Amino acid sequence: MGKIIAVTNQKGGVGKTTSSINIAASLAATKREVLLIDLDPQGNATSGTGIDKEDMEFHTLDVLMGDKTIDQCLINAEHAGYYILPTNSDLAAAEAYLLNEDNKEHRLNHALKQIKDRFDYIFIDCPPSLSILTVNALVAADSVMIPMQCEFYALEGLQALLGTIEQIKEHVNPELHIEGLLRTMYDPRNRLAVEVSNQLHEHFGDKVYRTAIPRNVRLAEAPSHGMPALIYDRLSRGSKAYLGLAGEMIRRQESVQIA
Repeated sequence: MGKIIAVTNQKGGVGKTTSSINIAASLAATKREVLLIDLDPQGNATSGTGIDKEDMEFHTLDVLMGDKTIDQCLINAEHAGYYILPTNSDLAAAEAYLLNEDNKEHRLNHALKQIKDRFDYIFIDCPPSLSILTVNALVAADSVMIPMQCEFYALEGLQALLGTIEQIKEHVNPELHIEGLLRTMYDPRNRLAVEVSNQLHEHFGDKVYRTAIPRNVRLAEAPSHGMPALIYDRLSRGSKAYLGLAGEMIRRQESVQIA
């Protein structure tokens, strides 16, 4: 049974898509079957995987509108090691389309039930806003990964996101929980970053991943080449960090299964 993880933060620029792509590639490198769903109309996870956003036959919008099954829309990104449900700016139309539809928040959940058993991990790269798309992701997900920078405003945004997750749990998806908080663009030489990191550990304990993702030029360069950093430069600090995160996630999963 696959584990569905929504990668989300209502604050933009926190490394959400970078994390989605690179953790998917890193887990795929450990021989796990992985699916990445691009649910952001910007389509950065799609282009960052090397897929031309303007030259796709089917994509996420077709699934949400019920025009195609999810199986018909998946692309095997062999060079990256995972499958992807791609998207482009057309997905923005889903907001208007779903507004008056029945069960609008369950569209993705219903679609994923058809294929969930085929994958070990399914990651949903969410838009940086609380929209019907993000709600679809949270309804479909088993858990939420929250990438965040260790800065003052990040804590403010985190409280808003946690409130949203609690509302989804209360009304729609009672099993939803925090998978983990991922510190991105982390610089241990920065005193504020260390202070915020300490606060996160104090409030969330082992929900904060031990692995922190450093600022890294190779991570920033990789999307323009249409590939995860692991493929672009396996020896970079960023690649090694995401491989470390993959190992941490696998160990957590195995310990839960044993318990």
